[in-house]
Amino acid sequence: MFAYELHRARHADLVREAEVDRLAGLVRTGRRATVRRPGGNGSEGPVNSTGDGPRTRFARAA
Repeated sequence: MFAYELHRARHADLVREAEVDRLAGLVRTGRRATVRRPGGNGSEGPVNSTGDGPRTRFARAA
């Protein structure tokens, strides 16, 4: 009976440890997603419109 109680206690410890590891992994991936999301492609950004119509949105080709 004593061995069974030890087994149950160890099992409960392992389940708790696995849950902590799982939550830590979720936090890690959540932070990575938060860090990567705002910048997107880094130097690429939205095109700024300088005029009223769609023809003035881009610079003229040479």
